[in-house]
Amino acid sequence: MRETDTTGEVRESSSARVWQLAWPTIISNLLFTTVGFLHIKIAAGLGTSAVAAVTTGHRVFFLVQAILMGLSVATTATVSRHWGARQVAQAEMASWTALLLALLVAGLLSIPVLTVPTAIAGIFGLDNATTLLAASFIFWLGLFNLFSATNMMLSTSLRATGDVITPLYFLACSTTMNVAFGYALAFGMGPLPTLGVAGVALGGGIAGALVTIAFVLMWWKGRFNLQPVGEARFDWVAARKLVRIALPAVTEQGVVQIAFLAFFAIVANYGTSAYAAYGIGISLVAFPIVVGFGFGIATATLVGQQLGAGRPAQAMITGWRSLRMALLAMITLSACMAWYARDLATFMIDDVEVIDLTVGFIYIICLAQPMMAIDFALAGALRGAGDTRFPLLATFIGIIFGRLLPAWLCVQLNLSVYWVFAVMLLDYLLKSSLLLWRYRSRRWLDINPTRDSPRTL
Repeated sequence: MRETDTTGEVRESSSARVWQLAWPTIISNLLFTTVGFLHIKIAAGLGTSAVAAVTTGHRVFFLVQAILMGLSVATTATVSRHWGARQVAQAEMASWTALLLALLVAGLLSIPVLTVPTAIAGIFGLDNATTLLAASFIFWLGLFNLFSATNMMLSTSLRATGDVITPLYFLACSTTMNVAFGYALAFGMGPLPTLGVAGVALGGGIAGALVTIAFVLMWWKGRFNLQPVGEARFDWVAARKLVRIALPAVTEQGVVQIAFLAFFAIVANYGTSAYAAYGIGISLVAFPIVVGFGFGIATATLVGQQLGAGRPAQAMITGWRSLRMALLAMITLSACMAWYARDLATFMIDDVEVIDLTVGFIYIICLAQPMMAIDFALAGALRGAGDTRFPLLATFIGIIFGRLLPAWLCVQLNLSVYWVFAVMLLDYLLKSSLLLWRYRSRRWLDINPTRDSPRTL
């Protein structure tokens, strides 16, 4: 299907473009999620404490990644806007500057992860043996933060230009190698040592590093549509624009991940079984969630490109169509997951108590999928336009007043852990309602992240 805009230009429909950009991103995210899922599965062969340790390690790793994701939001908004306006040189400089900033941030975040991993793992209130296992996972995975940051920024920049296939290719290679190396080092296949939980992290880190090196070499040789800059320098003007847009997104991601850490600590009050069940449940429901995340990335890219090309009406339409597609996909997948909840939980671990708790968690989080679809699609549109402040506000309100305070109250009242799981519904209800109001207001259409002094409302 094709549409004609007010200038008479013929182009593909919004739905077709959303899907064209979304499906490779969805597969990329599914592959990334599969790594976490299989890490948990590998750890399950080492015992419940190993599952809790890997869950903790992943949560700390996601905190580091989430801060970098805030910078990737700014990169998407800036590069896609320049690319839509056919300002290729500016897009390339923005991409290069974002990469340098990401390396700086990743280097700084690696310091505590590598120097005090046991103290970080101790925040979760687990028993001593599980804490030590988690600390080893955190250390070995943190050793490769610079490679992860590089891969993320290159992938983000290419997606912002519409090239979603190249990042998918490299992620597919990384996923395969990650799981293979992690399993081999965890159980000591062949001449390799048996490293247990630490081996899962070390194997994954080595795999990611090798793929990232290949990614950078191909980019540096000019194999992609977005080229490296002719002069390797740091553009302070581009950096200021990126930081200005990124700060609210980084803050949002920081708030989310710190809140998740706090929520994990609250769940830990109910014991290792409840904690492990929450980790397993998160790894399972991540599959429908990353589908919505894929639509969010596609929407951010298209909205940025369309606003850069001077088509605000088409940008608005794109957001609504992306939301409808995300709702259909996420509701369908979550319904299937709820139907097979016990089978999935049983596949992951052989512990009756953990299985029962995991099933209950899956049922609850599946009810939140429509609200999460609103979050991903519409927040993606806002961020693609450069409106990163309002999603931060919505996230803060949902996390604090919809999740942490009610969960803490549940603990104080000695309520079942199922009540703690259920407060997540209030979190997503508050957040999705606020984002829906903001999107319908159309105020975000007046923001331009490529101007030196963008109008923010």
